[in-house]
Amino acid sequence: MPAYLSSEWLAALQAAADDSPSLRAATAGVHLVVQQIITGGPDGDVAYHVVVDDGVTAVRAGHAEGPTITFTQDRDTAIAVGRGDLSAQGAFMTGRIRVRGDLPKLVEQHAALAGVDDVFASVRGSTEY
Repeated sequence: MPAYLSSEWLAALQAAADDSPSLRAATAGVHLVVQQIITGGPDGDVAYHVVVDDGVTAVRAGHAEGPTITFTQDRDTAIAVGRGDLSAQGAFMTGRIRVRGDLPKLVEQHAALAGVDDVFASVRGSTEY
């Protein structure tokens, strides 16, 4: 079981993306970078980003250069969303997730992002929070 936000966890996300023909199809023609910043962790803040580039999805540690959209949340919120105890939309509506960037593009690419989320669900289910 990979620990949440560890390098092993990021590698598991990448492996899931690499093994998914349906993700390649869902993200064909899509170009965006989604950055996640999780604050208040035991080792400080953690950032990672997901790059979607015409059917290829890459998961990378650290801050992205010029992300399309950035989600910032505290660790407890990120864990609640990851476990499925709280929806990302609910967290956003209550101010627990802050969003910065190109919101229209995020909405426009909803189907592609849903494909990414579906593929990453298997990793979340085996994550040690």
